[in-house]
Amino acid sequence: QVQLVESGGGLVQPGGSLRLSCTASGSIASINSMAWYRQAPGKQRELAARIITRGSTDYADSVKGRFTISRDNAKNTVYLQMNSLKPEDTAVYYCNANIRPSHFTPYSVAYWGQGTQVTVSS
Repeated sequence: QVQLVESGGGLVQPGGSLRLSCTASGSIASINSMAWYRQAPGKQRELAARIITRGSTDYADSVKGRFTISRDNAKNTVYLQMNSLKPEDTAVYYCNANIRPSHFTPYSVAYWGQGTQVTVSS
């Protein structure tokens, strides 16, 4: 079994910053990619940022220049540093990881965290 545990959400004023963390634990042979998705009320879940094993990153256009995703492979942890937050960043943020559970498993499995609420409001 694999678990993803997120932390770092909360209430912040516009222009403020938050840092989200997500740690994967359990049966893990390797992690191919880790990402943060977000889902605002009444909207579909969307990719905010993604990082693969070698450090390449992707960002949604709406967060480029404001959010930074990073990864500590030794700790199986991914971070999302969010700066210059806007009210439209308000959403539940979900951690996602594509994990190979064992060296005998030839494929990766997508796992999700439970989500952490980020609210940007004055």
